[in-house]
Formats: sequence, C-alpha cells, structure tokens
Amino acid sequence: MKLREVSPEVLVADEPIVALSREEISDLKTRAMNSPRRRARICAHKANSDAVHEMLIAAGKGCYIRPHKHLAKSESFHVLEGELEVVIFDEAGQVTKTIALGGYDSGAGFFYRCDIPEFHTVLVRSEVAVFHETTRGPFNPDDNVLAPWSPDERDKEGVIAYLGNFDRSGEAS
Repeated sequence: MKLREVSPEVLVADEPIVALSREEISDLKTRAMNSPRRRARICAHKANSDAVHEMLIAAGKGCYIRPHKHLAKSESFHVLEGELEVVIFDEAGQVTKTIALGGYDSGAGFFYRCDIPEFHTVLVRSEVAVFHETTRGPFNPDDNVLAPWSPDERDKEGVIAYLGNFDRSGEAS
C-alpha cells in the first residue's frame, strides 16, 4: 500500500481502496516509538475536509494525549493490539470512569464509542497499542476543547507529573 508522508507522525493512504497489512502496522509502531510524542497515525481518509475520518493509530507507553472533549461529534476506538485505558473526566478534572481496552484476543473490552461531549484521554498501558479510530469530519480544531486543568503537551515536566498521577487503573492518585 502506498502511503504519503505528511510528517514523521502522519501518513495518508491516497488510494481509493485502502488495504493495510502487518507491514504497514509494524512501520507505524516503529514511527510511534521513534517519535518524541510517542505516536503516529495512518489516515485512511484523504483530507481534513472528508466527512468521515478513519485512522490507525500507534501509541507508545508514556504518550500524552491531552484531555479534551469534542463538542459535536462522536468517536470510536477498536483496539487491534496492546492495552490502553480511556479515562473520562468531569468538568473539574475528576475521573468519573475508566474503560480498560485491549485487542480482541485479550479478553478485555476491545471497542469504545462516545457521542457526548465529555473530557477524556487515553493512557497506553502496554509498550505500544494500536487502535482504529473513527470520527466525523471535517476536522476543525475549534470543535475540540482542551481541558484547562491539564498541562499543555509542550510542558514536558508538567506532562510527566500529570501522567504520574495515574495508577494502573487510570484512577488519579
């Protein structure tokens, strides 16, 4: 499958039929582990303006996805491999729910969908996790609200301290 590199973390499948193999996923995991942000994605949609966005995402342990909420769209994850937790927060930043996910063969839940605007993040619990994310486009950064009580991803020390607040269950300690 031919993939166009937008950046070291973002590849786009430009062909009208997208079929990915273990080879592309292996490369994606390598890219994620070599990325300073410990994540990489393959976009199956062609452009930010597309009505449906589908991405295969690899994220390594320690990856920080700033807590955020989507004002008017749903999102779903289907975990292919590895383990992660989706952590849901209230408006003040208190954990209200933790959803443990793993690959289908793990015996854990493997699918998550949310269609209400709640703050959430993903904590990667294995060395690397790979999941398929689907959401509605077009992409508009103004449709997402970053949690004001969470550190900016450029605040490396703040991110390390913030991630250190979560024990294995995703509960803030």
